Amino acid sequence: MSLSTFIELVNKKGKDRVPFFFVVDFELQKPKVWDVDSLIDENILFNFEGFSNHREKEAISVHAEKIYPAFETYKKAFNHVYQHLQAGNSFLVNLTAKTELITSASLPDIYHASSAKYKMFYKGEWVVFSPETFVRISGNTIETCPMKGTIDADLPGAATRLLNDPKELAEHVTVVDLLRNDLSRVSHDVRVEKFRYTEEIRTNGKHLLQTSSKITGRLPSGYESNLGEIITELLPAGSICGAPKPMTCQIIKEAEGEKRGYYTGVAGYFDGVSLNSCVLIRYIEKAGDQLFYRSGGGITAQSHAQQEYQELIDKVYVPTIGVYQNS
Repeated sequence: MSLSTFIELVNKKGKDRVPFFFVVDFELQKPKVWDVDSLIDENILFNFEGFSNHREKEAISVHAEKIYPAFETYKKAFNHVYQHLQAGNSFLVNLTAKTELITSASLPDIYHASSAKYKMFYKGEWVVFSPETFVRISGNTIETCPMKGTIDADLPGAATRLLNDPKELAEHVTVVDLLRNDLSRVSHDVRVEKFRYTEEIRTNGKHLLQTSSKITGRLPSGYESNLGEIITELLPAGSICGAPKPMTCQIIKEAEGEKRGYYTGVAGYFDGVSLNSCVLIRYIEKAGDQLFYRSGGGITAQSHAQQEYQELIDKVYVPTIGVYQNS
């Protein structure tokens, strides 16, 4: 459906307090809305912070070989982004790449084996296990929790190193400022409730620390009738594009050379009263007979290609299942 049709449909469902589930791609070209009861028939599964449309199945052990993108290929894209940063065309650019996974596991296997704040299986095309909230709406309060900054938690003094890293701080401040401005377009009394707190993500093969912030605002009375505009006004999510948004999205398109599709888009659920949604990161997609894990990170003028490449690699994981690289 078109974006205008999506907005109109979401506004109507919001006004009528009708529960629905939605997904919007990064390019805002393929938004979709479903009645929650129809998701199983559409071959869509989800579990958002414990609320799910299916019963959990017993997970099997999943293993995969990872074939990372060549550093020189990544560096070429990095250099393109860095030139724009040096020219002042952007302050922050989220650059992503693909890692091939070789595994006997299917996407449903991976979905049921994973554990995350938000997880979703979409029509046999992709699976996501995201730790990042896009927006929550409860009462008249809207909140967003941008996630920026990642480090291997097993490194000595990892939390201190992450919190004191000038590049990570600059990146986080930029995203918080961007998201605060975004919320100000749809709400009032916007404030940063909690700045740069750390969260742990543990898997069989990874132990990561990530930093997030919590930003809140107050929505006007009767906001439900404009729920479609509220969602789309905030897209694409600031944490996975950069600032300023229009120019940065063009830089991303040039550097990555292909559409992201639903990767780094958003998905959410409205229960008739409250809304909960996530950013579609930690994402595995099927292309023919191949599986690709898409990951990335924010690039600033203080970034170094090798460090950013390592962060991209560190993010290639599936929560709670074993993923290994053949030596």
